[in-house]
Amino acid sequence: MNNKFDAKLLIAIGLILLSIASRFFSVMPNFTPIMAVALFSGVVFSNKKLAMLIPISALFITDLFIGLHSTILSVYVSFAVIVLLGMKIKEVSVKNILGNSLLGAVIFFVITNFSVWAAGWYGYTLAGLVTCFEMAIPFFRATLASSVLYSGLLFGGFYLAEKYALKPSKVE
Repeated sequence: MNNKFDAKLLIAIGLILLSIASRFFSVMPNFTPIMAVALFSGVVFSNKKLAMLIPISALFITDLFIGLHSTILSVYVSFAVIVLLGMKIKEVSVKNILGNSLLGAVIFFVITNFSVWAAGWYGYTLAGLVTCFEMAIPFFRATLASSVLYSGLLFGGFYLAEKYALKPSKVE
């Protein structure tokens, strides 16, 4: 088998397992690496189906245990959009990863909270929409912080692994 394929497959499996574990053992609500995993998958995996499958399967598996909810579709759509963001990154740089991890958090915030408002949880008024977004700000802080932190760890760790661990050794 191709060693590069084996390494990427192992990374994919590891990311799924990390994402699953993080949802069960989260430090605080919305502070998980799954958003960073979605962005990372979009950047690293040339197979678009695999890139989408990684975060969505992790979400689905954990949702089966944590519980299915009325806004599940908006959550999955927001993560699919974040994978697409990753696919559009042509050059992996601190600026691009930081910018897209921030953008991913904003996209998740807007899509999921608009969905909550559209489900009628805060009434179908402008005041209800504003209240819905205001109530979500504490969760947004955790989403934003985890997206930036875990993106840095994933992309930085992958860079170091590619540079030092996955590099074929010279035969003398």
